Amino acid sequence: MEEQVTERMVIRASPAYCFQVLTDFERYPEWAADIKAVNIDERDDDGRPTQVTFRAAAFGRSTSYTLRYDYSAAPTRLSWQQVKGDVTSRLDGSYEINPSDDGSTDLTYNLVVDLKVPLPVFVKRRAEGRITYTALKELRARVES
Repeated sequence: MEEQVTERMVIRASPAYCFQVLTDFERYPEWAADIKAVNIDERDDDGRPTQVTFRAAAFGRSTSYTLRYDYSAAPTRLSWQQVKGDVTSRLDGSYEINPSDDGSTDLTYNLVVDLKVPLPVFVKRRAEGRITYTALKELRARVES
């Protein structure tokens, strides 16, 4: 069953810097605790990663998934769709990156997840919380450091 998560956070940094950190996929293992390895599979004509494979810790095991990134609304939006996953059949989402009046960034994270195997609701909620924590709180710690 498909699950949807939306969270919002203010980050004390410029939208441009937030976008830069979000698209520096090779460095995710330095700050995103569950990301163990990243491989850039394809780049666009501007050198931006368009297809990225991640290996991550999930549900007490290692999992991998490949995401295709869309830069058509950059730098105010970074979106992606899963093209391959061993545990997930869908892992689609976006970051909405908007300037705040005080020079910080208003960041909204959207994610739609569909698992290939059924899990108890409490396990799904824990996984959603962990993904959201990495996507926002660990991102904020990295950007603001």
